[in-house]
Amino acid sequence: MEKKVVFAGSWRSGRDMLKVRLPIIIFSEDNTQIVYCPAIDVSGYGKTEHEAKDSFETSLDQFFEYTIHKNTLSSELKKLGWKLRGKHKSANPPSMKQLLENNENFNRIFNDHSFKKMDEEFEIPVA
Repeated sequence: MEKKVVFAGSWRSGRDMLKVRLPIIIFSEDNTQIVYCPAIDVSGYGKTEHEAKDSFETSLDQFFEYTIHKNTLSSELKKLGWKLRGKHKSANPPSMKQLLENNENFNRIFNDHSFKKMDEEFEIPVA
């Protein structure tokens, strides 16, 4: 029986947070489990799905910590195809269609691997 992977917790920076639903892709490559979020181009890996989930959460934390520290979160999200509207108002990730058209890595995963897709709610810091 396959265990359901649940993402827990939320990242806090002392800033306002926006809730967004993001696609999470779980697949196997070279006997390694990978958890990948194409909307922010962040992944984690491990021998098991649980290890990959933990690694993903660490990578996600590091992505936000680094981009906030460098004051580049907004520009990074825009490069990835996000639509940001006004400070503290809304942040919309790219659609699956846009991700497939513009993200070569996700397109390769989508076309070359069996995968599970989940939509998970995350809180992202307002830049």
